[in-house]
Amino acid sequence: MSPGPSTIAPSLSKGQVFVRRLGSTMVLWAIVLTAIFSTNPIVANAVFLLLMLILAGAGLWEFYGLIERRGLKCFKWWGLLAGIALMSSTHYYVTHAKDYQLLAAKPNDFETGVLVLFVLGLCLRQLFDAHNAQGFAGIATTLMGLMYVPWLLNFIQKINYLTGIDGRFYVLYLLIVTKFSDVGAYCVGSLCGRHKMIPRISPGKTWEGFAGALLVSTGASVGLAHLAGSRLKGLTLGHAITAGLILSVGAVIGDLIESAFKREAGVKDSGRLFPGIGGILDLIDSPLFNAPLLYLYLRHVLAV
Repeated sequence: MSPGPSTIAPSLSKGQVFVRRLGSTMVLWAIVLTAIFSTNPIVANAVFLLLMLILAGAGLWEFYGLIERRGLKCFKWWGLLAGIALMSSTHYYVTHAKDYQLLAAKPNDFETGVLVLFVLGLCLRQLFDAHNAQGFAGIATTLMGLMYVPWLLNFIQKINYLTGIDGRFYVLYLLIVTKFSDVGAYCVGSLCGRHKMIPRISPGKTWEGFAGALLVSTGASVGLAHLAGSRLKGLTLGHAITAGLILSVGAVIGDLIESAFKREAGVKDSGRLFPGIGGILDLIDSPLFNAPLLYLYLRHVLAV
């Protein structure tokens, strides 16, 4: 007997999905920011690291799930262990360095060491596993997941603990400007979107929405620079406009890249953690690329 109409859950509209995803993202990053701005530095550091590990682990697990849906091999547990080592070691160095500016090379060198040993270990595993015909493909996909999620997300830690500035406010700046890019793209695209950007990857993305992302995100950047004042050290009007444009483009690209992964895997969402919304990877896709972009801008353009 087929179920009646009352037993079938109505599908969510695009607007409902966006509102739910926006709300979930705001709650998620609000928890992270609460930990960052805690008055107890020991508690703040411990909770912040725990949250970063949860986000990295859940996002990486979902990425490997997409790989398996595609019918490809990956070594999930190897990748998870390497991701934990990557983020934990960076957190140790940035919280124990007396002058992170002078010692910034240490976590970067350790990250390189983790990646080298990770690739070497996977290659040795394949050499002694003659029955695994997809071993080398598994090495590539596992390494891609490690670089895409934990390594990129790790730059939020590096921003938070930069010396010479109050990194907490730049993390707040990163998250707000990135999310305003999503809001601008959706609102403008929904109102007057006509010309598709890359329909084979994301049919809903339009060039008008992209322009909205640039405008709204850059406006948010300028507004935050004005309101925060000296707390966002070095962020003059010119830098606020430049950084806002860079982060708005990075947010759109990050969203498109995750959409490409999901489309190739044949799924709508990266996970089922949030029914009707998706998974962790759906909520952190935009900050993944914006975190390293902002870090590089702070280090090499603002020279903080």
